[in-house]
Amino acid sequence: MFLRESRQKLVDGTLVSHYQLAESIWDNKKKRSTTHIIYNFGRVADPEVLSRLRKLARNIMRRCSPEEIVTEDPSWKVIDAWPYGPVYVFEHLWRLLGIAEIITKKVRSSKLKFEVERALFAMVANRGLAPCSKLYCREQWLSEDVRIEGTRDLRLHQLYRAMDFLEANKEAIEQEIYFRVSNLFNLDVDLIFYDTTSLHFEVDEADRGVGEEDLVMGSKLSGGKKYRAPRKFGYPKNGRWDAPQIVVGLAVTRDGIPVRHWVFPGNTVDVTTVDQVKQDLRGWKLTRCVFVGDAGMVSEPNLKKLSLGGGKYIVCMPIGQGGEVATKVLTRRGRYRAVASNLRVKEVVVGDGEGRRRYVVCHNPEEAARQRRHRLEVLEELQAELASLSECAEGEQHSKHVCELRASRRFGKYLKMQKSGELRIDQAAVERAQKNDGKFVVHSNDDTLSAEDMALGYKQLMRVEQAWRDLKSVLRMRPVYHWRPHRIHAHVSLTFLALLLQRVVENGCGDTWRNIRDDLKQIKIAQLFGPNGTVWQVTEPSPAARRRLKSLKIPDPPAVLDHV
Repeated sequence: MFLRESRQKLVDGTLVSHYQLAESIWDNKKKRSTTHIIYNFGRVADPEVLSRLRKLARNIMRRCSPEEIVTEDPSWKVIDAWPYGPVYVFEHLWRLLGIAEIITKKVRSSKLKFEVERALFAMVANRGLAPCSKLYCREQWLSEDVRIEGTRDLRLHQLYRAMDFLEANKEAIEQEIYFRVSNLFNLDVDLIFYDTTSLHFEVDEADRGVGEEDLVMGSKLSGGKKYRAPRKFGYPKNGRWDAPQIVVGLAVTRDGIPVRHWVFPGNTVDVTTVDQVKQDLRGWKLTRCVFVGDAGMVSEPNLKKLSLGGGKYIVCMPIGQGGEVATKVLTRRGRYRAVASNLRVKEVVVGDGEGRRRYVVCHNPEEAARQRRHRLEVLEELQAELASLSECAEGEQHSKHVCELRASRRFGKYLKMQKSGELRIDQAAVERAQKNDGKFVVHSNDDTLSAEDMALGYKQLMRVEQAWRDLKSVLRMRPVYHWRPHRIHAHVSLTFLALLLQRVVENGCGDTWRNIRDDLKQIKIAQLFGPNGTVWQVTEPSPAARRRLKSLKIPDPPAVLDHV
């Protein structure tokens, strides 16, 4: 059985060709093979005929694995096969969210002569699928490990140029992406959660800029934009005091969808970032936006800045530093109201009139029991450590081990030194810690929020904490192999876009990206070489992969691709 092209000459001399499905059958009487026409598709010049033929070919190929084709026809050869499902899903969402269109529109006003959108998508996909350096991404990943349409001719310097373009247009691109995502998914943006983290670099010296502002020149694409020298020694959240760092801020919705990110020099204090965050989010149409921040954001100037112009906030107050919270809030008597099995709340109002302040004391019985068990374990270890200390004779200095215990973050808060120089457990400190087991205090200037809303709103800040874990472990934001400020900023932007795609997938499937990615990897693309050239065939999705695609409302990939 074969496809036949028959030619016919009309009366006016015009030559007309038709496609026909024919079959050769042996005729025993005539002792030769005869051709029988099974179906007439129509004229060759008719576009609908070609469309029907392609559809028929796809349906046939869908039911034939590469191995079957090679077995039946030795002229076909399987060159290689690659995982295709995760790339296909990222590509579909990249276009669905309008990111490809936004970038393409911005590129038209630039002088770049290569596929900037393809370069940026390749680097974002690399973050989500197999994070590595830009050099390895170009030389190994794109060449050997994956197949992404339109990336075959990209060069390393073009990836860097695409990063420069992204950094130069970051604010406008992020804002337009946010508007499209919020309209597409009808995001709940009443609460915006914000937090910061530190990202250290494996270098010995901090960056040095020029002048009092400590400025460093960016790329030519940014129009001569200057950056504050980013890599500085500061307060690390991962304990790496020996390495310079940057501070990254992230704002997300209650659904975990990232809204915007910021990069600050490594010596930036958390509380000083709030003013810029509020200014940058102004005009983003965030409806009734309530800013939610952690205890690291709390300072009197910050709270005043947040409340300017009718701004609303929910913040967690530090409870171990004395002040109003320790003396007037935690000591106030009252009855707790149960919100959930692991949360009880009690509202406390301090002051009168316009100067009054609303606090909510939150108590988690499960966390209180865990902290109590942990403290008992620490005190038992501390008793053993104290018993092992040898007493110092009069006039002798304390041993090094004594200094280590006093400086320890685990033991030091429960220790006190007698006049004789002997270490003892501070029972008063233990009792103070017991009173605060499982408790945290939330403060807000929004009177329309109930005590339950304030407590639950703050507990949702775990969305940002989960984002940090994913950025550092799954998407591997570090190590950062760049040293120029605009490239460091662009690297964080690429990871931010990968997090956006990952969150959309996770919310659609109700599972982690790691599990979803493993299921989608079962969809592969195979390169077949035959008599008429190369064919790119996509394998049939497995049941697990098809369930993922159905949850995301993404159609199955086509059985045969024109080119890759």
